[in-house]
Amino acid sequence: MSETVITFLGIYFLSYFKFIAGPVLGSAAGYSIGLTILVTVAGMMSSVFLFTMLGEKFRSYLALRFYKGKPVFSKKNRAIVRLWKKYGEIGIALATPLILTPAGGTLILVSFGTRKRTIYFHMLWSSILWATFFSLTIDRILSIPFFQNLLG
Repeated sequence: MSETVITFLGIYFLSYFKFIAGPVLGSAAGYSIGLTILVTVAGMMSSVFLFTMLGEKFRSYLALRFYKGKPVFSKKNRAIVRLWKKYGEIGIALATPLILTPAGGTLILVSFGTRKRTIYFHMLWSSILWATFFSLTIDRILSIPFFQNLLG
């Protein structure tokens, strides 16, 4: 029992910071697709709630701590601004599980002044979409006989 809870919490907290960890580890733990999606979405959304609440303070702290003397318009920052200008909140939310971390995507939306309610909505549908896609894909890949033989 406690081993199951520890496994679940481990996957939950890894999804908190790295989205792809949820579907990969959920499948490795033998979870059903539904449970894998649930733990992945729960982890990401917990991160979104936390960083939305602390976002402005956390962003200010990071700016003071890490960006002293560094160029504001780095290659990475320009790509984020380009993504924002072209696709807006939806683009950032859609890219968060793929390219950014849940915390990173949330802080970007907070930085651009997006309302909290809008952040929650866009991050929720994005996390459900990508968790479903990754969970189904990983499940299909692992059902291929080659991988079944490889994994034992």
